[in-house]
Amino acid sequence: MSGVDPAASEAAYLFATMGSGSGGLLNTLYGITGGGAASFQNPAVALDTAEQNQTKDVAMTAAEPQVQRAVAAFTQGVQSATSVQQLLSNPQVMNVLLTANGLADQIPYTALAQKALMSDPSDPNSLVNKLSDTRWKTTAQTYQFATAGLSVIQSPSTISTIANAYAEVTWRTSLDATTPGLSNALTFRASAATITSVDQILGDPILRNVVTTALGIPVQIAFQDLNAQEKAISSRLDITQFQDPHFVEAFAQRYLIAAGGQQQTSSTMPSMDALATQAQGLVV
Repeated sequence: MSGVDPAASEAAYLFATMGSGSGGLLNTLYGITGGGAASFQNPAVALDTAEQNQTKDVAMTAAEPQVQRAVAAFTQGVQSATSVQQLLSNPQVMNVLLTANGLADQIPYTALAQKALMSDPSDPNSLVNKLSDTRWKTTAQTYQFATAGLSVIQSPSTISTIANAYAEVTWRTSLDATTPGLSNALTFRASAATITSVDQILGDPILRNVVTTALGIPVQIAFQDLNAQEKAISSRLDITQFQDPHFVEAFAQRYLIAAGGQQQTSSTMPSMDALATQAQGLVV
């Protein structure tokens, strides 16, 4: 990003004023103590810096030995597969494929992953059309396993795209060590302009986490019916504002500040994603 973004400046000012003094809220959240080094970064600065350095940092991540090994095993598994069932039964393939498509949290659920990805999105009765987690349908549509078999995923360009996405997701995840929630904030900021409905937010775990956390909606909302969840968001947020880059910037930084506060109690409280996974299941 070039120049000085008004939203970034506002958030940086908020960080400075709220964090001033030995008892500042943001100082507490981000580990800054009387003149010492900060354990966590100012979220306004961290978000901007991550975006500016993304191309270089993703390339560095892609060059890391463990990432290269994972991608090599994935590529070999894809190229040698003779059936979709064989492909989706390969743990090394699924590790990279699901991570690259934003489904890393679903890696342990092998049976669900296989059934969802092999179902036909064009069939209204298929599994992906019964799952409330819309990531499955998006991924099934991308690779078309039900109708195209292995032809899409075995394309060299598809393999390259997945490898690059795996490196980027790995990099984004690493950012959370210094700024809790930064990975989600980057994803949100990149896709915010495409949000057109509250249901779109609720159907995507990352968008749901960012929006509910920033709005201060308690995690228990995941146990309520869909109408209650929709109202909890729509009564607090005009989603048309996500078309305004300045609003998106300020909202992302608001989320980071809230995520920093949640980090302090993460060892004793369940995450929003964990609660949502328990509550969602199939839409019967």
